[in-house]
Amino acid sequence: MPQHYPFTAVVGSDDMTLALLLTTVSPEIGGVLVRGEKGTAKSTAVRALAAVLPPIDVVAGDRFSTDPADTAPLSPDGPFGADVGVETRPVRLVELPVGATEDRLLGSLHLERALSAGVAEYEPGLLARAHRGILYVDEVNLLHDHLVDLLLDAAAMGRATVERDGVSVVHAARFVLVGTMNPEEGELRPQLLDRFGLTVEVAAPRDPSLRTEVVRRRLAFDAAPEAFAERYADDEAALRARIATAQELVASVVLGDGALRKIAEVCAAFDVDGLRADIVTARTAIAHAAWHGRRYVLRQDIRAAALLALPHRRRRNPFDAPGIDEDLLDQVLGDDEPDPDPQPEEPRPDDQPGEPGGGTDGGGTDGGGPDGAGDGPEPGGDGGSAAEPPAGRDDQGGPDAGPDSPDSPDTPADQPGDGAGTPAAPAGTTVAAGAPYRPRVLRVAGTGEGEAGRRSRAITSTGRRIGNAPGTAGGLDLVGTVRAAAPHQHARGRTAGRLLLRGADLRGAVREGRESNLVLFCVDASGSMAARKRMQQVKTAILSLLLDAYQRRDKVGLVTFRGLEAEVALPPTGSIDVAARRLDALPAGGRTPLAEGLIAAADVLRRERLRDPRRRPLLVLVTDGRATAGADPVERSRQVAAWLAEQGVETVVVDCENGPFRLGLARKLAEHLQATYLPVAEVSAEVLAGAARAATADRAERPHLDRSGTRGVA
Repeated sequence: MPQHYPFTAVVGSDDMTLALLLTTVSPEIGGVLVRGEKGTAKSTAVRALAAVLPPIDVVAGDRFSTDPADTAPLSPDGPFGADVGVETRPVRLVELPVGATEDRLLGSLHLERALSAGVAEYEPGLLARAHRGILYVDEVNLLHDHLVDLLLDAAAMGRATVERDGVSVVHAARFVLVGTMNPEEGELRPQLLDRFGLTVEVAAPRDPSLRTEVVRRRLAFDAAPEAFAERYADDEAALRARIATAQELVASVVLGDGALRKIAEVCAAFDVDGLRADIVTARTAIAHAAWHGRRYVLRQDIRAAALLALPHRRRRNPFDAPGIDEDLLDQVLGDDEPDPDPQPEEPRPDDQPGEPGGGTDGGGTDGGGPDGAGDGPEPGGDGGSAAEPPAGRDDQGGPDAGPDSPDSPDTPADQPGDGAGTPAAPAGTTVAAGAPYRPRVLRVAGTGEGEAGRRSRAITSTGRRIGNAPGTAGGLDLVGTVRAAAPHQHARGRTAGRLLLRGADLRGAVREGRESNLVLFCVDASGSMAARKRMQQVKTAILSLLLDAYQRRDKVGLVTFRGLEAEVALPPTGSIDVAARRLDALPAGGRTPLAEGLIAAADVLRRERLRDPRRRPLLVLVTDGRATAGADPVERSRQVAAWLAEQGVETVVVDCENGPFRLGLARKLAEHLQATYLPVAEVSAEVLAGAARAATADRAERPHLDRSGTRGVA
């Protein structure tokens, strides 16, 4: 019975299958990251890939899969003689579990050999096993950051270096790195995202006929796997032969000077950071040409490579969806094929370096600038970002709303605008957030024991060592273990020689680091918040806090309240992008059911405490403190706030009231909640730093009393 679904039977994921095939043709591309919703055949396609790869020759008995043709093998089991045996075996697919340890990834001291024979022998890890194969990380966004760092460093260098536990080893580690992830469960850090050569977005097909075919094939495979695999045996063999041909051809594919210039123009037009994008795009274009049996890189190869190598690298805001403008890509590429001649033309005597038209790019004019001098079209047509909306449209992509509209009929008459003469927007309208800023760091008091992150203090598996405890949960603490065993040596009969240890002597290191938290936003979206300037200020503050939560690896949730009820707009998730999109579409208007909002937030926190009791919550209540919905809304809100305070929830009240006349209701609400009070204007860390600097300068200029009681000058 075949273990995996046939690769050639996967339908509806052309970009994913192409990216996987290209990175097997040229592993130097740097691997593939597949992003997509659940149930889109990500894992199915990756696990089926190994079966269509040509078999490889390895040195017999070598644990590091050394190529017999390698003249300088980097294997700790070497050196190998001239009469070394050769084995042929299939390519390995090695899966790295999310919960793997650093020892399992890199390898470490062979503990059994060390204890039984006193020999310091290296036991290879998963990187050694994956050499010349495929290393697959499902849910790579949930992998610990330090493991991702080690993984990507090995993929980039082609070798793994192990310096630990008295072992010093360097071995080859060239593999096809494939990661899959569901963006709803959290994002990769940008610097880690950039280390993947290619990335593709996959989604379930919307065409009913295509969906029908997917289901039909899956049911047929589940009912009779062997018969189903036999139907695709010829296709699998043909694909295997095509991969082998492309792998042999890729080294002879010519990347002409014109094609290389065109790649540079494309990367510059999309304003990508660094030069890794240019290198990966060039390697991918070469692999694409070899895949199609060509010896020269053409325009279509560059286009296909750019669509796979640039979407996750273009400069963008943290919450922008990945992708590139294909119309702009076609405009930059032009209609002419790049010159396949790899040798640049000799410069003419009258050409001067740096002059427009001086020299040649080997590819003729590209329509993007005079004389084909490489002045390609800028994103947006004016040198701005490709993501900038056209003039005359707002951030939502719709027409400008023009001047602010009068107060909404749903807005109570005693709440006109923001209290500063700014009229309120109509009920149900949306206002876009401004540019995010660096916010003040909000933390949960005390010391937790949650997942490693970057927000609140906690006892974690990483961090600085502060002591030890019985067991080995935090890694063996050798000094603590010896100290625990030393007082009992005489009673155990030791006279000389080795230290006599018992299980009770083992001590594990206790480390203090930072944990990630659940940050639950409870946002007032009522009529009193609907003034355009106020709602923009509120959304900008929340967006900035979301960005901070993204950087600190938190989970976030969003509860909103307006009209007569509260709504869980976003259940707690690791995807900050989804939260930002829900915030962007948040309308405002109507009355203020403050008590209902607090009750809904408490219910979300209760459910999350049952699901993940180690993750401590931080409730961020964004409101002006007004309560206008229901019977006796003010008193009911006070009662709910007092009850929530008794639950011990760490809460921050962000006061959105502004203008010359203020009621101070949010401050009173913070007192009932026993919460931290924070005016919205002080969410920005720069505002607080500026105020501190101003106060320091003011104190320095003022005379003050010295210790003798007389006035002096600082």
